[in-house]
Amino acid sequence: MTASVISPDLIASHGLTTEEYDRIVAMIGREPNPVELGMFGAMWSEHCSYKSSRVHLATLPTEGPRILQGPGENAGVLDIGDGLALVFKMESHNHPSFIEPYQGAATGVGGIIRDIFTMGARPIALCDSLRFGPLTDPKNRYLFGRVVAGIAGYGNAVGVPTVGGEAYFAEPYSGNPLVNVLCVGIARKDRLFFSGAGGVGNPVIYVGAKTGRDGIHGATMASGVFDEGAESRRPTVQVGDPFREKLLIEACLELMEGDDLVAVQDMGAAGLTCATAEMASRGGTGIEIELAHVPRREPGMTAYELMLSESQERMLVVAKVGSEERVRTVFEKWDLDAAVIGRVTGGKLVRVLDHGRLVAEIPADALASEAPAYRRPCSRPVETDARQRLDLNQIPLPNDYAAVLLELLRSPNLCCKERIWERYDHMLFLGTIVGPGSDAVVLRLAGGTRAIALSVDGNGRYCTVDPYRGAMIAVAEAARNVVCAGGEPLAITNCLNFGNPERPEIMWQFVEAVKGIGDACRALQTPVTGGNVSLYNETSGQAIFPTPVIGMVGLLDDVSDATDQWFRTEGDLVALLGETREELGASEYLAARFGLVQGAPPSLDMAREQAVQRACREAIRAGIISSAHDCSDGGLAVALAESCLGATPIGVDVQLVDAMRPDALLFGESQSRIVVSLKPADWLRLEKIAAAHQIPVARLGTVGGTRLKFRAPGCEVDLGLAEVETAWRSGSAPALGA
Repeated sequence: MTASVISPDLIASHGLTTEEYDRIVAMIGREPNPVELGMFGAMWSEHCSYKSSRVHLATLPTEGPRILQGPGENAGVLDIGDGLALVFKMESHNHPSFIEPYQGAATGVGGIIRDIFTMGARPIALCDSLRFGPLTDPKNRYLFGRVVAGIAGYGNAVGVPTVGGEAYFAEPYSGNPLVNVLCVGIARKDRLFFSGAGGVGNPVIYVGAKTGRDGIHGATMASGVFDEGAESRRPTVQVGDPFREKLLIEACLELMEGDDLVAVQDMGAAGLTCATAEMASRGGTGIEIELAHVPRREPGMTAYELMLSESQERMLVVAKVGSEERVRTVFEKWDLDAAVIGRVTGGKLVRVLDHGRLVAEIPADALASEAPAYRRPCSRPVETDARQRLDLNQIPLPNDYAAVLLELLRSPNLCCKERIWERYDHMLFLGTIVGPGSDAVVLRLAGGTRAIALSVDGNGRYCTVDPYRGAMIAVAEAARNVVCAGGEPLAITNCLNFGNPERPEIMWQFVEAVKGIGDACRALQTPVTGGNVSLYNETSGQAIFPTPVIGMVGLLDDVSDATDQWFRTEGDLVALLGETREELGASEYLAARFGLVQGAPPSLDMAREQAVQRACREAIRAGIISSAHDCSDGGLAVALAESCLGATPIGVDVQLVDAMRPDALLFGESQSRIVVSLKPADWLRLEKIAAAHQIPVARLGTVGGTRLKFRAPGCEVDLGLAEVETAWRSGSAPALGA
């Protein structure tokens, strides 16, 4: 193996600094050759190494009585009883989706699905969290429509239903949309698989689709800011094949029923480089591979291309000696390649041969666990204080509160998203008990009476004003959504989407958000099992809103506790758990009506939040709650309107008595509030539960009729349900050209 002269331009083109290159030379005792430089460039990219975030992520709570696997593997794993494990993770595919929205979104779905079945779990559901620029812009409409099509096209074809999610729109996402996808799967607790390569001499086997030239430098591309020429990077976006992924799922799960496998790893970002380096590093072993044996779909591929290709639907497995034929037989049955390309070694080196010629030899830890970690400079943006100030005297009160409510219900962030999720096959397997549109999705676990609840949540407006509180609210609301569905929140995964971490003000946002997530998770006892960090989300110097997205999972011991947000029964009482304060800062009301992202986000008392959640969950389990709906974006008025608009719309008549600004009363976003409905005969029981948890409960009104009525000091709303529903359903028409 001979080293080539490495120029400063070549180093920079791999996303490495001069200091990092010098560190590489010191680690391996010589200059790297171009193949090795490519491997280091990919593995030390922000996307793979988390070099700007690792020191801060280490502060998050990651342990708990149900945690079987926390951060550090392909996905997190929870013990959910009855010998079952819940496997889940969230990933981003932001940069690829901006460059090529259909394939970017599709391969994001494929990648997160592989993370789940790599652990031995059958993937059962997907949720997505999407952020785009305003839909008045034709390019944003194009990007959004193609991303939705990509999610639907891959998820529907692979047979994993997309059961829920969220979509938000704001100008800072115009140059950098966010596509975050959560996947969950179910495994037997005693049949989990991990990625650490073990057993010197064991065969390393490539399985799945053939390798092509798509996706080369994908990890590096995802670790840099964009400029106006970003679309020219299309060759770095992978191309997915959901039908082949379906075959790969079945082949892997069939093989996992036996006793042939030692370790399994998805070939995702950085492809073969990442799979070999991480498997060796996690196992404390080495791996040697021969590229001549790698299945490929294009002639003349170089060692550099083979090691860095991010072609989809590929896995690397370590099998026991003597199991090679069994592995081949299973994968050939499913019309997939299976080729022994190497073996586990004892030297803790990744060695790469190309037709017998050594083209790379690098310590596995140098590529993986010993990648640089930075504590980058942080500084609170100078405009933060001004942004958090809100003079309500400068905000005119509405003349017509009914018109304002209709305006909010039509807004892209609050309108009905049915035109989006109707494109997804959310009823696959007939296990969806509570589907898209309610606070959380509820899925029945096969063969029993239990269920799981899923929610994704995040608010970039809150976080751009106060990232610490905004991140805490994201955790609290995701948990509240799970509680409203009847579940007990168990743990989270996350996607942390931020701008350029080399800018101190962006790094401050990130650090504050991580602190907020950690403090909220400790208070709610919902540890972090892993997730994803996506940095450099900015184009031409314009960063996105700081957007931590939380994926929360919960458990229902009895599926009969599953609850949705919709009023159903004439004469039911409507009540509010929690209390409303005069809080309009960073609200959807200010953003939609006045174009303002201004004022401190709502206050959050975690002890009160936990008490409200426990009271609601106790009332649901006692069988006295007909519906439960988190009160968040758009405030109490929007929550009540949404609760009226179920499969069979029904009205509500509400009397509000709080003495405060009427627009804050109706549209303020005070936290720790849940709107519930119940039979009049159960009111005293609800009061008793609320008192036991020391939380306020207020009787608001009655379900019934065909009108939406609010009366409060200084305002009144009286709208026919048909008009309300028309406004709510029409809002998403521009999103998908409907």
